[in-house]
Amino acid sequence: MALDRETAMQVASVLSKGLPYIQRFTGKTIVVKYGGNAMENEELKNSFARDMVLMKLVGINPIIVHGGGPQIGDLLKRLNISSHFVNGMRVTDSETMDVVEMVLGGQVNKQIVSLINQQGGRAIGLTGKDANLIMARQLKVTNASPEVTRPEIIDIGHVGEVVKVNTDVINMLTSGNVIPVIAPIGVGDDGRAYNINADSVAGKVAEALKAEKLILLTNVAGLQDANGKVLTGLTAAQVNDLINDGTIYGGMLPKIRCALEAVEAGVGTSHIIDGRVAHATLLEIFTDEGVGTLISRG
Repeated sequence: MALDRETAMQVASVLSKGLPYIQRFTGKTIVVKYGGNAMENEELKNSFARDMVLMKLVGINPIIVHGGGPQIGDLLKRLNISSHFVNGMRVTDSETMDVVEMVLGGQVNKQIVSLINQQGGRAIGLTGKDANLIMARQLKVTNASPEVTRPEIIDIGHVGEVVKVNTDVINMLTSGNVIPVIAPIGVGDDGRAYNINADSVAGKVAEALKAEKLILLTNVAGLQDANGKVLTGLTAAQVNDLINDGTIYGGMLPKIRCALEAVEAGVGTSHIIDGRVAHATLLEIFTDEGVGTLISRG
């Protein structure tokens, strides 16, 4: 059935407005951290996959880093393996790490790859262990509570931080018209596997690639001020001021620090966007308004 004239004009207008952005970002790399509601809702999952395929088709190189905390928690519960958290991080012993690798490197990663391929793209799934993509070391957690005279180092097992990202394998895939899908599992010099925060991995991948953009999908509308208004177009200095005055706190703080570190290390811009909105990634890249918070060096 043919479109009526008004609808056709609206479609044409949308496509035309996207052209300058396509021209601007063709050949550029955009790292997307995929998680939250966008990974759980079927409509959002399919819209995200289509967005990635469209980006690749117009010459942009999307790199996906995904999370999977809820899925890990579900399987641990089914296996009667208890979960403990320190400073919001899952204590990961060897048994838990086996589950993490199974869920992130297997189940979740391959679901995302399959969705992209079903939409006509070419995706390949990786973990940081493949070709030593993400070299890592154990993350040291300290407890500086008033009850102790000196900071106490807490061993949380196979929880790591990124030491180095080997970009050769990513560049090989993107140059071959493939979309890399990366599970946030790193490997130490001794071959030990580490569970790493997906935001952190996405930020370090973006830094290593000198990406045009780092996009972090969240379950909120973006960074908000004290009145609940979404803040957009922030410089790194303004973000630091918001951290210092307490506007940014709690669970949003690690995500903001990740975005901030990326732009300070050479990434063009960081974006914290609402993954509950269908096609959020395209809206953020190809429109003036976007659907979240943009952070630049200023």
